[in-house]
Amino acid sequence: MLAVGPNGAGKTNLLESLHVATQGFSPRTRSDAQLIRFGEEGARVEVAGEHGGSPVEIQVTLKNGEAKRALVNGAPLRAAEELRSRLPALVFTPDRLAIVKGGPAVRRAYFDRTLGRLFPSRAATTTDYAAALAQRNGALRRVAAGYSSRDALDPWTQRVAKLGQLLVAARRQLVELLSPAFAACAAEFRLDDAALAYEGEPVSAEELDARLEQDLARGFTGQGPHLHDVGLAAGARDLRHFGSQGEQRLAVLSLLLAEADLLTERGPSPPLLLLDDVLSELDPERRAILASRVRRPGGQAFLTATSPAALPDAADLLVEVTPGRAVRAS
Repeated sequence: MLAVGPNGAGKTNLLESLHVATQGFSPRTRSDAQLIRFGEEGARVEVAGEHGGSPVEIQVTLKNGEAKRALVNGAPLRAAEELRSRLPALVFTPDRLAIVKGGPAVRRAYFDRTLGRLFPSRAATTTDYAAALAQRNGALRRVAAGYSSRDALDPWTQRVAKLGQLLVAARRQLVELLSPAFAACAAEFRLDDAALAYEGEPVSAEELDARLEQDLARGFTGQGPHLHDVGLAAGARDLRHFGSQGEQRLAVLSLLLAEADLLTERGPSPPLLLLDDVLSELDPERRAILASRVRRPGGQAFLTATSPAALPDAADLLVEVTPGRAVRAS
């Protein structure tokens, strides 16, 4: 599906509503109030379709001052964010280039979300580690201020070390799984010799104890997977620092499509691809490659552009967007 219209017509809003309906949150903001039209008290997104061969109807309701509510086939969910474990969707927006050119924290967050999608049983490892780390950092500050003894640190040091080792192992497995698919997708886009590499080693409780004085002085844990990174390279070049914006865009696209391939292999149906303004900075050859990619059997993609000509071939479904209205083109 291709949604076309002039800049500011609402194409991105339409894509954002699909993300809210399938994932329970916006790819742009975590503030639900920003999803409600100015001057209105609430908003609602409703979609209907099929997933894994079964019909599905979703309704997400937002109201100022209240938590989001989500219904799937009429049954309420405890939290709207539960949708993302039921309906896989992957999104590309122009600001996603930060996955490559941004800081390590952006990449860690991206790969941890990917970890949760590909290995649902390990999804809690990241949050459990973050919670233990916050407890240890709080204990460090209390000890430094004289409000607590060093003995109080021991349980949190042990837990941070244990969970950190599990998290590093899970991330490494993810990177090893993604690497061949990422390289293959990048090669299709003529980004040759693309590779991923996990940067960081697991930390033992003994190693954390050995740097305790430094951690006490700084008030935080200075070693562990919360400081690790994932390298993205094309041959000998580190794309984080020496890739052009075009190459960084291709790397992000390749990551997304590689994950889509893996989710398709592992799940009941391919994920929905939401691609916002992805065509504008691709040359004609790479536009054709992307168009062929998203047309693979069984998949579904929603793209936005200012003109139908942005897509090399005619879209299966063309939607014309004007302010406040989206209609199927005749």
